[in-house]
Amino acid sequence: MSILELPFMQGYIRMATDGVNMGWHERNGGNLTYRLTDDEVEAARPYFRDAKPWTDIGVTVKNLGGSYFLATGTGKFLRNVQLEPQNNVCIAQISESGDQYRIVWGLEQGGAPTSEFPSHLMNHSVKFDAANGRHRVIYHAHTPAVIAMTNVLELDDVKWTRALWSAMTECPVVFPGGVGVLPWMVCGGAEIAKATSELMKQYDVAVWAFHGTFASGESFDTTFGLMHCVEKAADIYMRVQAAGGARQTMCTQNFIDIAALFGLTLPEKFLKD
Repeated sequence: MSILELPFMQGYIRMATDGVNMGWHERNGGNLTYRLTDDEVEAARPYFRDAKPWTDIGVTVKNLGGSYFLATGTGKFLRNVQLEPQNNVCIAQISESGDQYRIVWGLEQGGAPTSEFPSHLMNHSVKFDAANGRHRVIYHAHTPAVIAMTNVLELDDVKWTRALWSAMTECPVVFPGGVGVLPWMVCGGAEIAKATSELMKQYDVAVWAFHGTFASGESFDTTFGLMHCVEKAADIYMRVQAAGGARQTMCTQNFIDIAALFGLTLPEKFLKD
């Protein structure tokens, strides 16, 4: 058995490939990180090679100290993850102090974790506390309908959540907490990492204006499904706008009825007409 046959690696490769097949990862666009469980670390440990030197992360994530993350490489194309995982992704160990990492597997032809690694780790850190350690996946993709929607709808959490919820009945069930929205920021920097982590304290999805979607979840399936649902709703919204705008749409009472049926608690700020 090789490390590539381990279930967590197979799930990671499948998710990266599914995103490519959706058209969300042109060139080296997008990135994906996964925090391994203790059992997964032990299953993978026999395949770890001599670790590379410790490298400063640029941020401190003390509550993730000692954790291991599977991450895409900077400048790597997600379409190549399925073909050569060992050259396009890596497993990185976080130092106990939470301010450094070292590669223990992967990127055999050289490289480093994604340039968004600090953003991912800051958000993993926030979700670790907010979700009591249940969230393990952070996913960023260049979702075209969401990007298009940032060109036409005011960049406001309430307006975006209502627009997406109204586009498709499934949405309040899949993301009952709503979505957060950020104005355009330079990618890969400390500013966007901090701003996104603030949104992630209350949301599982952040929209980056003119850039794409940033999502967090417990598993590969739930996180990909969350991204897919948001993007599909955005596509429906844009189609409706192209057709001349909605003649009728869902109302607040509809959302309240859905919440009652599924046992959900929807934030009050999204329930005002």
